[in-house]
Amino acid sequence: MQLTTLSQSSLQDYLDCPRRFQLRYVERLSYPAIESEPTLENEKHQQEGEYFHRLVQQYLIGIPSEQISKLANSENLQRWWENFLGNNDLRALKELGGLLPETTLSAPLGKYRLLAKYDLIAIENGKAIIYDWKTYRKRPRNEFLSARMQTRVYRALLVHASAHLNNSQAFEPDQIEMIYWFADFPSEPARFKYTTALYKRDWDTLSKLADEISSASSYPLTDDRAKCSYCPYRSYCDRGIRAGDVDQAEAETSTELSPGMEAEELFDVNFEQIWEIAF
Repeated sequence: MQLTTLSQSSLQDYLDCPRRFQLRYVERLSYPAIESEPTLENEKHQQEGEYFHRLVQQYLIGIPSEQISKLANSENLQRWWENFLGNNDLRALKELGGLLPETTLSAPLGKYRLLAKYDLIAIENGKAIIYDWKTYRKRPRNEFLSARMQTRVYRALLVHASAHLNNSQAFEPDQIEMIYWFADFPSEPARFKYTTALYKRDWDTLSKLADEISSASSYPLTDDRAKCSYCPYRSYCDRGIRAGDVDQAEAETSTELSPGMEAEELFDVNFEQIWEIAF
């Protein structure tokens, strides 16, 4: 089946390792290896993260918080939910009229369509704020988040595909902001305002990546073998058997980088793909 769509996750994969992009999105191979250790603990954490997103969505569409609280049936979920309700700004979101939870947007990008599913787009006073809920164990550095494809794709795509959300008038870049809210760090959100210059940079980058992908005749392996420890396709490339430790992976996004390593070069532990668009 020919690849017809791109997303923040597929583009991040391509930047991290073109070979992983090929195996996952072009050849559509199943995962032959686990991504990180300890396996069961991390699977449970991902499932709880997905469930937390559902709790927030139900709250935002008007279901009473008392009723939703009964569904927070694990230690993590109870803590995250209490942190959410304890945040005045987030609790007040329910009073706004322009809430668009779990909204999917798309726009042409070269030979593809660029797709993104937003946890929440809040529209108020002529501005659009993108909210993304994160259940990371450690709070990532803003520099890491700023460089990720998710931050760049979500803001740029909202400029391109927002006219139907704003009375047929697309939002200007300086009317857009993206906020990552961390369920375990409720008072430390990461905020990223947008500008026309950043939008031009991002859309030019995305267009060039789409053109590069459409004309690719080979998909080389990454030179950074650290990324391979957290890649479920590593056995296809003879780059190890044992999975990397998730605590170490998240620590590298929240502390100082290794010498010579840039934020955008860090591996993707794949938590971001919980809500990825199905290809």
